Amino acid sequence: MTDDCLYRFLLDDLDISGAVVRLGPAWRQMTEGRDYPAPVAQLLGEMTATTLLLAGNLKQPGRMTIQLRGGGAVSLLVIDCNEQLQLRGMARCSAPVAEGSAADLLGDGQLQLALDMPSMREPYQSIVPLVGESIAEIFEHYLAQSDQLPARVFLAASPDAAAGLFLQCLPTADQRDADGWRRIEALAATVKAEELLSLPAEELLLRLFGEETVRLFPARAVTYHCPEDWEKVRSMLRSLGRSEVYAALQEHGEVVIKDDICNREYRFDAPAIEELFADEPSSAPPTVH
Repeated sequence: MTDDCLYRFLLDDLDISGAVVRLGPAWRQMTEGRDYPAPVAQLLGEMTATTLLLAGNLKQPGRMTIQLRGGGAVSLLVIDCNEQLQLRGMARCSAPVAEGSAADLLGDGQLQLALDMPSMREPYQSIVPLVGESIAEIFEHYLAQSDQLPARVFLAASPDAAAGLFLQCLPTADQRDADGWRRIEALAATVKAEELLSLPAEELLLRLFGEETVRLFPARAVTYHCPEDWEKVRSMLRSLGRSEVYAALQEHGEVVIKDDICNREYRFDAPAIEELFADEPSSAPPTVH
């Protein structure tokens, strides 16, 4: 399986759909310079793979944002992805972070899923309690409640890669084979983390479902996408107003805007702030010492 690709597939004779994803360079780009503790990076990698497995079903332009918020050592995991599978994400945690399950690290909290599409009058949002010991169990429970269809998620993450396998039982599956879902679920449960992280998609599916008819759809590229957007930051500062921005400039000597999800800072010195408000009629700007 090529890195940074998502493959959808269908078990034709059973009406069971699925997807496989593996990230390499995109995952490393997203975590570069973050210095996450290993347990936090593990959770974020698993959630990144899961978000892509779900976003792969987007049929039209749109953006899916998934957040896990908790009261534990890991207070936030967030992944944002569009229909082109361009993603970005981050984790927020307190130190130190000990080893533990997702439930241990997140504590009591919520899963928030937002879907924003131009065709919608307003964004769709779903908020449910976190239920499950692992990232996979949390999303399996969510999907069972939201889609009313059984689903299984198998995940793996390392410092260099993140991967996942997704299966969902379609409404007609029982009519095709009453035992089909149970059989496929049991076969999928034999997958090992190292197989998810290393085997080509065709080989992985053959290893798991060699006796079944599997239709594998063309690969879709996944990219890490967090470009600089200075104009967006300038617009935000203008919206704050001259007096508030100059007050921050006087206090700190510069204005620094932190973009947490992209791990980037935007810095504005006094001349940059003066240029920002140059077209606005006002009294003379405060003197910056």
